[in-house]
Order: sequence, then C-alpha cells, then structure tokens
Amino acid sequence: MIRLGLSGGIGAGKSTVAKTFIERGGYHIDADKIAREVVEPGTPGLAALVEAFGEDILAGDGTLDRAALAAKAFVDDEQRTKLNSITHPLVGKRTQELLDAAPDDAIVVQDIPLLVEGNMAPFFHLVVIVHADAEVRIARLTTARGMPEADARARIGAQATDEQRRAVADVWLDNSGTPEDLAAAAAALWDGRLVPFDQNVRSRTGVRGPVTLADPDPAWAANGARIVNRLWAVVGDKATAIDHIGSTAVPGLVAKPTIDVQITVADLGVADALVDVLADGGFPRIPGIDGDRPKPDPATGSVDEGLWGKRFHVSADPGRPVNVHLRPAGSPGGAFAIDFRDWLRADDAARDEYSQIKKTAMAGADGDLDRYVAAKEPWFDDAYRRVAEWKRERADG
Repeated sequence: MIRLGLSGGIGAGKSTVAKTFIERGGYHIDADKIAREVVEPGTPGLAALVEAFGEDILAGDGTLDRAALAAKAFVDDEQRTKLNSITHPLVGKRTQELLDAAPDDAIVVQDIPLLVEGNMAPFFHLVVIVHADAEVRIARLTTARGMPEADARARIGAQATDEQRRAVADVWLDNSGTPEDLAAAAAALWDGRLVPFDQNVRSRTGVRGPVTLADPDPAWAANGARIVNRLWAVVGDKATAIDHIGSTAVPGLVAKPTIDVQITVADLGVADALVDVLADGGFPRIPGIDGDRPKPDPATGSVDEGLWGKRFHVSADPGRPVNVHLRPAGSPGGAFAIDFRDWLRADDAARDEYSQIKKTAMAGADGDLDRYVAAKEPWFDDAYRRVAEWKRERADG
C-alpha cells in the first residue's frame, strides 16, 4: 500500500480534502481523533497531562478541557515540548495499530496537523499540504469555530511556517477558493496521481520521465532534497550516502525533468538486498541495467569493466519521475557522478558547453532515450578525463 501524509495549518481546510479522499476509498487515520482518544477519561494519557499541567485542565465532568490545556501548553516551546512528550508516544502506538488493521488494498491517508513539526514527511510515499493564507484561516477560526482571535493567532504562530510546509510538500493544494474548488482539486489528485501511484507500487511498475529538455527550474533542488530524505527513510543505514546528482542538481543547466539520485552502498550485494525495500517505498527496479558504460582510467588508460556495476530503480509516482542509481562505495562511476556534478556547478563554461551538447543530442534523438544517451557518450568520455584533471588541480590548491 502507499501512505499519504495530509497536513496543513489549522483552519486551512484539510478536512475537505480528507473527506474527498475517504469518499474515493481512502483508509483514513485521523491524528486529531487519535489524540482525543488517548486522553479520554480513565486513560493513562489524561492522568499524565493532569500531573504535568494541573487539575484545572479538566472540565467539570472530568473530561479534558482542551482550551484550558492549550492556554498552558502553547505559551512557549518548553510547555509545548512537555505536552508532545506525553501525547506523541500514545498517538504513535495507536496509529501503528490502525496501520496494521488497514486493508491490503488500501491507500492510507494519514491526516496529521503537525506532520511538518514532527519531521514525519520522509516516511510517506507522498505529502499533500493544504494551504490558505494566515488571515483567511484566522477569519475561519473566529467565525466558523468561534475561537478568540488571540487564540487563533497563537495557534497559527505555534505551527510550522508556510516555507517549512513548502519544503516538504509533494503536492500543494491552494484553498483560497471555495470548498467545492478544493474538493475538485483533491478528487483530480486522487484519480490522476494517487490511484496510478498505488497501482504502480503494487505491480512494481516504474515511471520513466519524458525524453525532452526543460529550462532550469529552481524547484528541482527542493524536489531532490525531498527525494533524498525519503530514500534515507526507506533504506536507512544500508546506505553510506545519498546524493542528488545529474543535471537537475546543477543550477542553471537545462535538463530532462527527472530527478537523479545516487545511493552509495557497501557493495552490489547490499543493492540487490534492497530491491523489495525500495519497491515497497515507491522505487521499483528496472531490470537489465546493471552497470554504467566503462571509461578508461585517466592515469593508466586501462578499463576495468568490473568496477562499473550498478543497480537502477525509478519512481512509481506518475507525478514526478525519479531515477535512483545504486553504486558501490569507491566505484569510479559513483565518484564520477558526484565529481561531474560539482565540476559543472563550479565551471560556468563547462556547464554551458554541456548544455549545448545536450541540446544537440536531443535534437537528433527524436524522443528516443537510447539515441540521446549515445549521442552524448563521446563528449562524456573526454569529460571523464577533464573532471579528473579538475579534481586533481583543486586538490593541489
């Protein structure tokens, strides 16, 4: 199954998105609902809160007075941390129970207000953020919910900023219009991206990006960072390094709009052991691609084909093509991927030269990836030597 993280600031309108996903068959896990359940009367959670914040957080009937708790818990970081240290483990335990109970064919929608604050984004196949400007949210909270304006501003101020949410958002749903507009956007996302994504993960089907060049896009760096973080969450300590490589990692360079990422592992045996782990995480392997084109050692001129092995995975997400290259630590292909990226970042002339090579190769490829790659190979053979010289000169100072 795929797991979707749904979040947004208080009053942003994510309940409308959640409702739309549920209507389309999503298995909904509501963190707010769980947070209420774990502090109901008679629970260890409520007892711990009373001990930490005092008896006056209880209503007359013995239930939690959430407004009274908020008035104490959201005054500063220390009090908020105290609250989270009590509730988060309880919510996590109950969430895992619900995940374990999810149907095998489910798309799991985890509705988490503090997803960003809890650094949880990398653990989902996709993160959807629902956004509305702060003043719009304050108006909703004070009118529809009857919240005092000062409380509304305090709650918004205690949550993640828009910039922090954008940094983790795979999908940004703008709720500046009507609820109907938001529901329609959520439905289109479900039908056009989430359902195919889920089907691809189940069938181990990868998505290859378009064979076309796009102008440099500042969003590529943020996308690369998100993918790197997600892959760390998927493979953990089986990797020694994970890096955004390729043309989308070079500011100012035209590129195929596909994010390339390199996972460095101890050896190819580790890479092979990660096949199912990566596929479950949304990155199935493409069989038959077991190495890079060998290049001669710049110092000796010899070619050792055995050093150029790799494994190749791609994303199952139809909304964002990703190539994942697994290479052994110390391999020439792995080193070149990093050095080539850094050379192009450092040398504007080399970057512009490569940009022209790419354009010429693409013009003659007629949309065929193999022809495009083959047309660049002679230049790459020489670039391998030039990068080695550049690296040596930089080391010499």
